[in-house]
Amino acid sequence: MQSTFIRLAAAAMLSVSAGAVLAQDAPAPETVNITILAAGDMDSFDTGVDGPRGGFARLNALAKAERAANPNMLYLYSGDMISPSLLSGIDGGANTVVLTNLVPFDVAVPGNHEFDFGPEVFLERAGESVFPWTAVNISSPDGSPIKGLSTEPVIKEIAGVKVGIVPVATDETPELSSPGDYKFAPTVESAIAGADAVLEQGADIVIALVHASHPQDEAMYNSGKFDLILSGHDHDYRIHYNDIVGYVETSNDANLLTAIDLAITVTPENGDTKRSVTWRPNFRFIDTATVEPDPDTAAKIAEFQTQLDAELNVEIGTLSNEMSSVRAVVRGEESAWGNLITDGIKSATGADVAMYSGGGIRGDKVYPAGHVLTRKDVFTEMPFGNKVVLATVSGADLLLALENGFSQVEAGAGRFPQVSGIKVEADLTKAAGSRVTMVEVNGAPLDPAAMYKLATSHFQLNGGDGYTMLKNGETLVNESAGGLDASTVINYVTALGGTVDAKVEGRITLKR
Repeated sequence: MQSTFIRLAAAAMLSVSAGAVLAQDAPAPETVNITILAAGDMDSFDTGVDGPRGGFARLNALAKAERAANPNMLYLYSGDMISPSLLSGIDGGANTVVLTNLVPFDVAVPGNHEFDFGPEVFLERAGESVFPWTAVNISSPDGSPIKGLSTEPVIKEIAGVKVGIVPVATDETPELSSPGDYKFAPTVESAIAGADAVLEQGADIVIALVHASHPQDEAMYNSGKFDLILSGHDHDYRIHYNDIVGYVETSNDANLLTAIDLAITVTPENGDTKRSVTWRPNFRFIDTATVEPDPDTAAKIAEFQTQLDAELNVEIGTLSNEMSSVRAVVRGEESAWGNLITDGIKSATGADVAMYSGGGIRGDKVYPAGHVLTRKDVFTEMPFGNKVVLATVSGADLLLALENGFSQVEAGAGRFPQVSGIKVEADLTKAAGSRVTMVEVNGAPLDPAAMYKLATSHFQLNGGDGYTMLKNGETLVNESAGGLDASTVINYVTALGGTVDAKVEGRITLKR
């Protein structure tokens, strides 16, 4: 479908009389073909090695093939790589940089998970990357430059065509991760300002490379400022094109990808001082099940797996019941995995209650009854390296925490609370903030004036996932003194003596 969108280059515009140039002497239009490949949300270093699709090895192979087919290629990353891979909980995400350095991106924007281990670790990883990390809406507390992170939009000139790339991070990062004192300006407004900036620099094509939620994507799409929007964060696969703007959601783990071939026609109208640019896209759906893994990348992954296996392939217990860590389950209902984790951290700390964000449970799989649980399984489910902390919180704040946990169930938000020592009922047909209809703590009604010992992750206690009310409590065991959450659960399972009987038992009842 031919795009009707025409942008005049941001060079000086000179008026030319109709007779100044004879029609037969007019310069011929030139067509430039550019391929754009974007990926994002790579949650596992070894995905796709033994499975049917996805993973770094297939992504690298595909990027190599696309660049070989068209040297005029842009290879872009839409965020979330350093975490939460299983190995990242041990090496702070260094493995992902090793794998992507083999076939580097032209530009990468940080996702919220880039900051799971704090800003210092992100800067270490950025310093190890042979590709640039950029976000126009991230700034340091004092406004000084951030070494290893550019905050300027990018202009790439390809065969005479100027492509403006506006990388923007999600402004929800301070809630979703641990970026320290870094400031995140509003995503949509920053993207639009970045589009204006690259147009002033003469961009012919404007691309938003963003890590953002669907509503923010839609706002950028409707702004009319962009030719293409390439977005990560939501872990799904989407393409939309209205004959003016193209939009691609980049899926996750490189399972399903879109290569975009742009046929760009540049028509000179007055020498180099005025020209018109039109473009026509071809969206190519790629199921990476059809891609043969890159052997160099697969070899490096095998090295990482060998390192992990020696430490983590240790059996710790056998499941009596099926246990699901499927994303929709841990973010939308009581789960056996959530019960096991919260029981484990409650037991280890002697807390009255425990709470753990469902978004921190990442295996996204079903373990059948009889499965022999290993240390690797637990680290796969809990890859973020969170510490178990203990705090005294009021019943009133505990109620607010539960309200926060149930406030975004419809969106599949990671803040959904898995609990221990708590029985709670919530009505999801009511407005967020007033959904909790009943709470019992260890069999007794919640007392708003009472103080309860709460075990949770340091991420939540520090206000992550919107749990800012927990910061009102008194910390009894802080992050520096707390144990690693995965190790705490492993110790709990080991102490059970071989049988794991975790199951859904009515701790959370939801009206939908």
